[in-house]
Amino acid sequence: MTEKFPSELRFDTISKDWVIIATGRAKRPEAFKIKKRKEIKISKKECPFCNIQTQEKPLLIFSKGKEIPLKEEIPKNWTTIVIPNKYPALLPAKKIKVEKEGKFYRKITGAGYCELVITRDHKKHFPNFEIWQIKEVLDCYQKRYLELMKKPNVAYISIFHNYGVEAGASQPHPHSQIITTPLIDVDLEKALFNSKKYFEKTKKCIYCEMNRWEMKVKKRIVFENEEFLVLCPFASKSAFEIIISPKKHSSNFERIGEKEKIKLAEAFKVTMKKLSKALDNPPYNFYLHTSPVKGKYPYYHWHFTILPKTQTLAGFELGTKMEISTIEPERAADYLRKMG
Repeated sequence: MTEKFPSELRFDTISKDWVIIATGRAKRPEAFKIKKRKEIKISKKECPFCNIQTQEKPLLIFSKGKEIPLKEEIPKNWTTIVIPNKYPALLPAKKIKVEKEGKFYRKITGAGYCELVITRDHKKHFPNFEIWQIKEVLDCYQKRYLELMKKPNVAYISIFHNYGVEAGASQPHPHSQIITTPLIDVDLEKALFNSKKYFEKTKKCIYCEMNRWEMKVKKRIVFENEEFLVLCPFASKSAFEIIISPKKHSSNFERIGEKEKIKLAEAFKVTMKKLSKALDNPPYNFYLHTSPVKGKYPYYHWHFTILPKTQTLAGFELGTKMEISTIEPERAADYLRKMG
């Protein structure tokens, strides 16, 4: 009888990275719950987002699913609002300046737009939202994306959400961020390059092919509806990593239709509720990967990645860029499926 080896390395077909699934150090799914979370305690009176009138002038306002015209005063019944970040990492610039330092170094102007998508409730976040509330946030993502892609020196638009101190949230009031950059990040560059190579060889989208396989074997699926597939990826870089992707091929998130947004909101609602119940309201990050603003990428397939903060990267992971997960994605998906 062949003895099962206590760990395995899995290959990520998109990034070409290897990850370690350390089954020899595997934990029970329940063991990933964070027993003592760090908290930033700010009252509603002190919270800058509860006192939205103290912030920058709004760019977009919604109230219970409907967009509200921008006026001098912010209406009291707002439910989601988009404002410029008061402390931006990048600033708008009409021109990009490129400079070199010696043979090896170069730098460019830190040009970009930084915005915040803020929901009304001081504590309520994605696992507790109704579908219409998540749809409203998605509406804000899409509308701001379509506006920002018209701006100068915007090559890529990053949309992400940090929840909890361990996940990098500096404010306890739930909010997402939108940041544009004049460059395309390295991870996306790799994904575009490798998906293009596969498309040129097979005339097929590698993401669609992998999704078809996942729907066939059904080992890593957490949830699905008519439009979206939710799964723990085969080469998960961390415990309980989740990907939400459209079943139909689509390269650009910003082209999503109303029906798809409702179904995406449903997928988010179910997934985040399961994750919250399974890991006892964990800190998490999620981010969107979609095609760059300029050019056509018919071989790419947009998706959201959700990463609950279940571990801290240490010397091995940082030094080798090879991450370790102590639960198999199949086991994580099975556990999540059982959550109501």
